[in-house]
Amino acid sequence: MDCVFCRILSGEMPSKIVSERGDAVAFMDAFPLAAGHVLVVPRKHRPLLQDMTESEVADVFVLAARLAARTDSLAGSTLLALHNGSGAGQLVPHTHVHLVPRYGGDGAGAIHDLFERPANVSVQETDRAFESLRD
Repeated sequence: MDCVFCRILSGEMPSKIVSERGDAVAFMDAFPLAAGHVLVVPRKHRPLLQDMTESEVADVFVLAARLAARTDSLAGSTLLALHNGSGAGQLVPHTHVHLVPRYGGDGAGAIHDLFERPANVSVQETDRAFESLRD
């Protein structure tokens, strides 16, 4: 398999492992957006969040929450991001959560900038999506 994260997890590629928990491993991002940028991944190759077992999801997000406390201590705030699929900006097809410490004045902008664009979604489209998504 030619997955960079699987190669890291197998020891084929070097990495700086930060922490581990059950089905999850956290390591330093090789191309950090900020000092302390960490990735949390499932041990098994899972391209998308919905490909993961509930146990894997729990381990990934519990580990991410624990590490967020540490990255917050570096910078005061942490951006957590999960790009789920190539259309969402996922570059490595192995589920991963980014923890990016946000330092005051780092110039990186805020994720809410994405949500400040005018919505072009009709009430009908929202209602159809609601019907598809609800339990």
